[in-house]
Amino acid sequence: MDSDPEDKGTPKAGDRKNAHLSLAAAPLAQSGRAAGFARVQLDHSALPECDLGSIDISTSWLGKKLAAPLFIGSMTGGTDHADAINDALAETAEACGIGLAVGSQRASLESGRSQSRLRSLAPSVPLVGNLGGVQIAADGGVDLARRAVEDIGADALFIHLNPLQEAVQPEGETDWRGVLAAIEAVRDACACPILVKEVGAGINAATARRLFDVGVHAVDVAGLGGTNWTRIEAARRADADLFTPFLDWGVPTVDALMAVRATIPDGRLIASGGVMNGLDAAKALWLGAEMVSMAGAVLRAISDDGIGSPDRERACAHIGQWTEQLRLALFLTGAGSLAGLAKVGGTVDGHPYQAGH
Repeated sequence: MDSDPEDKGTPKAGDRKNAHLSLAAAPLAQSGRAAGFARVQLDHSALPECDLGSIDISTSWLGKKLAAPLFIGSMTGGTDHADAINDALAETAEACGIGLAVGSQRASLESGRSQSRLRSLAPSVPLVGNLGGVQIAADGGVDLARRAVEDIGADALFIHLNPLQEAVQPEGETDWRGVLAAIEAVRDACACPILVKEVGAGINAATARRLFDVGVHAVDVAGLGGTNWTRIEAARRADADLFTPFLDWGVPTVDALMAVRATIPDGRLIASGGVMNGLDAAKALWLGAEMVSMAGAVLRAISDDGIGSPDRERACAHIGQWTEQLRLALFLTGAGSLAGLAKVGGTVDGHPYQAGH
């Protein structure tokens, strides 16, 4: 889940961001097409030969130890309410021992609204900054990227690609020329790894290849099937019918993972988009992701309607449930470990699948 293309007029960016949070927590934000995890079946082992209580799902990412291969995905920022949500997410990530990717930083940087406190709230876990691809391609974009990294002491920087969301958003920016070159320039200018993600319409194999060719560290396929920003932006328009054919445009997460992994066997992949539980996370890892991002599920756990005060305890409990489900999946497949998961059998659409393992 991601949002926050920035201010170009009415409504004000702050009002829009708060509306985004409220809409993202609502049923209308859910994609009308599935991410595809129901199509994936991991082989059951009736003789797992491992101890559920001893299964270790800890891992390292961006140079830091994590309790599980999970992180809280990009959401929002730039308003008092969004900042309160981000503070709670940072505290939740630290308490749970997982990473945190912040929402777009452009608005806060341009208004002088530092988010540096997030690093003090989450000192021991990976913290990932975030800017839009179309924004870094504008004048001053490389400097903006440096500032984004410096402001929060980021361990990496996400550049999000959201052409469909921008096209539907009333204030969206639709000149996407020069974005790939800008990503390469940011990679050269920033001392931290550069990650690239979609916001829910997916990244196909050809696009992933272009991104890896310019030196990005990892690609989050961010596929169709979860929070749907096309539906959210269309809900803000009087002429929403114009976009009806495109409401579920994109590549479902499972299809994106399989295609990119088959084409780029050694590329670092992140899975997001319609990952609903720890078993889905296990399936994403089995398909070749090294990390799994969760955003919409955590937003709904931390704030039912996107408006109320954040509930850190409930968010931590939700993440804890995911980690236990992931551990159970490793037990029931007989994998016994994250490394062992790649060796277990399984099917996609009823057919044996081993590509990329």
